[in-house]
Amino acid sequence: MKIGAIIQARMGSTRFPEKILKNLNGKTVLEHIVKRVQDSDVDSCIVATTSRKEDDVVEKLCMQQKILCFRGSESDVLERFYQCAKEFQLDVIVRITADDPLKDTGIINKAISLLLNNNYDYVSNTVKPTYPEGIDVEVFTFEALEKAYLEAELPSEHEHVTPYIWKNNGIFNIYNFENDVDLSGMRWTMDTEDDFEFMKRVYANFKGKDAFSMEEVLTFLEDNPEVQQINQGHVRNAGYLKSIEEEKM
Repeated sequence: MKIGAIIQARMGSTRFPEKILKNLNGKTVLEHIVKRVQDSDVDSCIVATTSRKEDDVVEKLCMQQKILCFRGSESDVLERFYQCAKEFQLDVIVRITADDPLKDTGIINKAISLLLNNNYDYVSNTVKPTYPEGIDVEVFTFEALEKAYLEAELPSEHEHVTPYIWKNNGIFNIYNFENDVDLSGMRWTMDTEDDFEFMKRVYANFKGKDAFSMEEVLTFLEDNPEVQQINQGHVRNAGYLKSIEEEKM
């Protein structure tokens, strides 16, 4: 079984352009995420960006840092994932988004283990969220990805990769794992300027340490509650919800 993490990354974010190359303690956001994912139980880590000219800089960074890179469709991210997984001959795919620099290696490993040790097609902590937004992880088989690629019809299913899978539990064997305490109201993603301010405060506290965990961040926020307030008031999964609203028009 070849397990590969695919990190979807592009420069042209509508809400916060070029966020993946923002500097956090001397490294780009993308580099932090890649390092965290590489430390997990994956055999390979691939940055999947678009074929647009503006994303040449993403490929260049990957080449400089010796990170595997794949380029594909900008709007059909499901196709980008499928073609990437096919090219790198992945049996199991870990889906990672490039705006979450607090990804927790232990939680990624938990999702991988659940999939490998059970008869699941898809494992995540996002179907019923109980972790902070930004600690999300999805793991699924190549067979599930291929079926979604061949059968998904809605634009939102192609833009966001996995909705066709987790909406069809009669077709796929899916499992959602939950945290002991519901932390879904916490926002640890980086989609706006105030999210970036939040990340800078968190990373400044752990300067010189790359692999700090979710539990360590929670402790820091308990001691510094004002940091948690920096980026409050945003809707969780705003991008997917926007896609759903556009389909209704």
